[in-house]
Amino acid sequence: MLKKVIISRTDNLGDVILTLPLTGFLKLKYPELKILFIGKKYTESVINTCQNVDSFLDREKIIDKGELPDADAIIFVFPDKELAKIAKKSHIKIRIGTSHRIFHWLYCNKLVNFSRKKSHLHEAQLNFKLLKGLNLHTEVQQKDLAQYYNLKAKPLGKPEIENLINSDKINLVLHPKSKGSAREWPMKSYQNLAELLPKEKFNFFISGTKEEGQKIKDENTEIFKLENVFDVTGKFSLKEFINFIDLTNGLIACSTGPLHIAAGLGKFALGIYPSNRPMHPGRWAPIGEKATFIEADEVVGKGMESDDVTLITPEMVAKKIMESFNFH
Repeated sequence: MLKKVIISRTDNLGDVILTLPLTGFLKLKYPELKILFIGKKYTESVINTCQNVDSFLDREKIIDKGELPDADAIIFVFPDKELAKIAKKSHIKIRIGTSHRIFHWLYCNKLVNFSRKKSHLHEAQLNFKLLKGLNLHTEVQQKDLAQYYNLKAKPLGKPEIENLINSDKINLVLHPKSKGSAREWPMKSYQNLAELLPKEKFNFFISGTKEEGQKIKDENTEIFKLENVFDVTGKFSLKEFINFIDLTNGLIACSTGPLHIAAGLGKFALGIYPSNRPMHPGRWAPIGEKATFIEADEVVGKGMESDDVTLITPEMVAKKIMESFNFH
């Protein structure tokens, strides 16, 4: 019987969030199981939001220390040579990784053979394939993944921000930037979207880092002149941003971490996607009960590939939002 498992995902925010359903599945399988999660320091807040995780482990601190806590198994969802070496040195009995990394042949003793690049499965489904190393053979359907999240945000504790939320309106976050990790919808399209939706029914919050906020202003300062649009760029730590998202009704963005956070929290999460592989929603769509997306092939032709998200019109997005919130 497994008593303690370490999950290691030491890359970007969105990838980490899409790994969290693994924790819920394991907790249901082994209710007494302790789950430790290794991540980069900046992902700590979102990992700690997951109620299935018993403890966060900072990758850099582990590297500095050169050892891992006792555990029955470690699952390298993201290959990490330095951590794999430490896992073997720390005598963790079961060390699971993909067979597609040479160093895993040296440091892991349970190799799982599958290809992410050629798969038709969602990223979160692909993560489940590694459970084969625990003799758990499971094919989880994409529609069933959301139940395994168990994310819970705490109160923001910033009255000046909390008071921006208007309980008589639909409060939506617009997160235009992705630090270059995704195809970004134009700022003018976000402005047109805000103008299309009735201002007496909707409030919008433009989010992002301080640097992204400046970039947004450089590209389109006009959006901030709309009376129901509020600038919250640069105002939050990641922990605070998670809590702020939880206060709102939902979020619209390209394929980026905050979109997956909103989806995991059970909020309306609308992603704007290209339809070319491997960036298409088949691989990276938000996972959640109220998560949805629009992709470029809805314009160029169903099933056709296009990386041009500018083809997606504000009218298409507005229609999706109005339908989702039962405005007809």
